[in-house]
Amino acid sequence: MIEFEGSADELPELLNPVMLCAFEGWNDAGDSASGAILHLEDVWSAIQIGAFDPEDYYDFQVNRPEVTIDEGIRSITWPTTRLSVARIPLAMRDVVLVHGIEPSMRWRSFTQELVALAQQLGVEMVVTLGSLLADSPHTRPVPVSGSSSNSEISERMGYEPSLYEGPTGIVGVLQHACFNAGISSVSLWAAIPHYVSAPPCPKATLAILARIEDLLDVPVPLDDLAEEAMAWQVGVDELAAEDDEVAAYVRQLEEAVDTAELPEASGDAIAREFERYLRRRSAEPPK
Repeated sequence: MIEFEGSADELPELLNPVMLCAFEGWNDAGDSASGAILHLEDVWSAIQIGAFDPEDYYDFQVNRPEVTIDEGIRSITWPTTRLSVARIPLAMRDVVLVHGIEPSMRWRSFTQELVALAQQLGVEMVVTLGSLLADSPHTRPVPVSGSSSNSEISERMGYEPSLYEGPTGIVGVLQHACFNAGISSVSLWAAIPHYVSAPPCPKATLAILARIEDLLDVPVPLDDLAEEAMAWQVGVDELAAEDDEVAAYVRQLEEAVDTAELPEASGDAIAREFERYLRRRSAEPPK
């Protein structure tokens, strides 16, 4: 059950809303996807509207509650999934942000509740974010693959159909639930280097946010994230330089990526980056 901050009848009226979702755990290598949602909550000043009752969906021996003490007052924070709403400055749409830990149980009920909320809020599209470990070098742009249940979105964004078969996480189940409910959905996955999988991975978070900008056609303030991504890469460079085998492996991955890249793809990437630059410039307040 979703517990709302006020009454369920008092939910805000939203403008052309899109729902963005990320879940920590199996779907989120390097915490890259959940890092994107947390960044958006911050830069868009999101307001929490509710959270799932943790008793319904979490095994507390798997995801244990945490005890904190603030000014002598002891409290417990329970694992859950939180829902917030953001109104994007100068944009013609609002965003519902969903962030939490992958549920331990009752995935069908969980996704049905989330889809029902999306329908109640008039959500036009659900975007799930994920990240996985892959044979990709840290020195190159982080690959982000996209797929959609909507053929028009796929054609506009150049997404390829997903051919994946095998175990899935909560984002896969949510995508299926959206399809059954007739809600357009998009899945974005970042591929982070498997040899440097410890979170955080700000470079992958930055890549996911770039794809969100492209999809929603809205500017995303980056704050210090670009500098953090650069510092992360410099740190991995230094670690790789200390191990000849790792350095040789990185060079091998670089050669494979560079050989596979097509000039047209590079040109498209430059064009997209220029479009993002223009969006951010238009969103900046006049000086």
